[in-house]
Amino acid sequence: MARNAHPEVTRTRILDAAQRLFMAQGYEHTSIQNIVDELGDLSKGAIYHHFKSKEAILEELTNRDNNMQDDFNESVMNRTDLTALEKFRVLWRHSMTKQDHVQIMRAAMPMLSDPVSFAANMQVWSKHLPERFLPLIEAGAKDGSIPTEYPREAAELLSLLPNYWLMPYFYPVTLPEMEHRIRCLATMLDAIGVPIFDDELITVAAKGMMTFAGEPEKGSE
Repeated sequence: MARNAHPEVTRTRILDAAQRLFMAQGYEHTSIQNIVDELGDLSKGAIYHHFKSKEAILEELTNRDNNMQDDFNESVMNRTDLTALEKFRVLWRHSMTKQDHVQIMRAAMPMLSDPVSFAANMQVWSKHLPERFLPLIEAGAKDGSIPTEYPREAAELLSLLPNYWLMPYFYPVTLPEMEHRIRCLATMLDAIGVPIFDDELITVAAKGMMTFAGEPEKGSE
């Protein structure tokens, strides 16, 4: 069968079908049988041959999305027509408006209820993300668009607060409350010379963050 001759093709088909369903009806409302039905020519056993669970499919989708985000980030970082501050705004706006990315992240929210998964994500937010942001902030200090004396601290704030304090999965808020909270973050960042958020980006970010509002229910297999 095709899945034996071309396993990567079959894996990609499974991932694509799962992503369509997760985006259309939510991760929590999608079962492995739904994915089988969406594909039409694979059995449940064939899917389990490639992925041990629905959670494993979601994890692979998240990894795939991360790779695409990395490619986009690199393309923005290589641009010579933008200041560091402008690059930051392009990256932030993209992360809040790219629907495939937003929906995958929304689907992954239930994983954060697991202490082990949450701890792993916290490691990323506290260690790896700041190291990604730091060179851009330092570049902004050089080109004058991000005139901060606190580049490392700013990188940590931009990594931790949006992924935890702004996340309505952890801190439920209404849209006006979310916008107010982002304005608070913007005020703090402005005070240390990191003027990332203008009025337009505050509005975009508030609407984007509200995509993650509410605690998703667990899906069944």
